[in-house]
Amino acid sequence: MAKYTDADCKLCRREGAKLFLKGDRCVSKKCAIEKRPTPPGPHGPSRRKPSEYSIQLREKQKTKRMYGLLEKQFRGYYEEAERMRGVTGEIMLSLLERRLDNVIYRMGLGASRAQARQIVNHGHIEVNGRRVDIPGFQVRTGDVLTVREGKRDNTLFKELRGAKIVMPKWLEFDTERFVGKILELPKREDIDLGIKEQLIIELYSK
Repeated sequence: MAKYTDADCKLCRREGAKLFLKGDRCVSKKCAIEKRPTPPGPHGPSRRKPSEYSIQLREKQKTKRMYGLLEKQFRGYYEEAERMRGVTGEIMLSLLERRLDNVIYRMGLGASRAQARQIVNHGHIEVNGRRVDIPGFQVRTGDVLTVREGKRDNTLFKELRGAKIVMPKWLEFDTERFVGKILELPKREDIDLGIKEQLIIELYSK
């Protein structure tokens, strides 16, 4: 499987926005885009006015990289959303938000989506009492997520015990019992990532 191995901070600089790929570093003075808000490479920012296609492409790339997906995976979410009844862009974002790795990140168990994906891959999470190690697993309303009993002494989780975590209103998580729940499906107003999903839909619709 293809995997990006270069510096994550280059992706933020390329997209001209914080993608929050490095956890706490992204909100500190060490953030690369705060120090060098120009695209990586020797030529610096382009002086040409971006085309409509370029703007759409950058929005797609930004969103894809934010969720840590490959092109085939990302397009799959668009195609699935297109088949469903409703506003395609909003449905696509809801599907992305309902990925198990993203939910774990939103609940505060991972400092970044990459770390949350690793937590899921290592089998630390149960959904409705069953171990799930698929990062793209789609959660549903009423699903109960728990950190497996034998994994709660992991340093990462011990540091979270009793902590107050700010999370979207469609989720809840008890840091004493390490139990969370999907209260409802995410709505567009719950997704505060500054994504212009209509540009992505226009790109894929061509």
